[in-house]
Amino acid sequence: MAHGMVDDGTRNVGILLFPDVEELDAVGPWEVLSYWTRTFPQDGWQVFCLSADGGPVTCAKGLTIEAHHAMAGMPPLDVLLHPGGRGTRPQLDDAGHLEWVRSQRRSVPLMTSVCTGSLVFAAAGLLAGRSATTHWASLDHLAELDPTIDVRADERFVDDGDVITSAGISAGIDMALHLVARLASAERAHEVRRGIQYDPQPPV
Repeated sequence: MAHGMVDDGTRNVGILLFPDVEELDAVGPWEVLSYWTRTFPQDGWQVFCLSADGGPVTCAKGLTIEAHHAMAGMPPLDVLLHPGGRGTRPQLDDAGHLEWVRSQRRSVPLMTSVCTGSLVFAAAGLLAGRSATTHWASLDHLAELDPTIDVRADERFVDDGDVITSAGISAGIDMALHLVARLASAERAHEVRRGIQYDPQPPV
């Protein structure tokens, strides 16, 4: 078990890392969720990163991130977050990875994705007949992977019960704040949002 991780009944959010993952897809939710879990440990949650072998991964734009756990050695998950990025493209045809995603679906109560992570969910059959979204440039691809999906083109994230998908990259921050509200409370989500000073005011 990685340093700082304890097995005391705390509920677990795992963020998947893989080669060519989009940095902000993973790090945006990490910032939200780690601020929450470290600042408010009384809520009973922790967040960690996992990779196939537990080693570091090099992301899409060159940042290297260390994982806390290997897939095979991680604590049981209550929430899985599957980011997107270029690295999801080979995963769509990776039978081993798709079966791992399906196995998580069978045991993990809440599956979430950022950006093109939802394409992987679709390829694994998780989104059949459900509402979902993805990066704006991949909306058509999502529909092609499974025509039964109700593709929500204009939503930052889509909460469909035990599956939540978000749009591209920065939308993962919004989705993670929604997770805090859902897993803790709306008040807690407001505290986290203020704590990380997330108040977008983009230049015109």
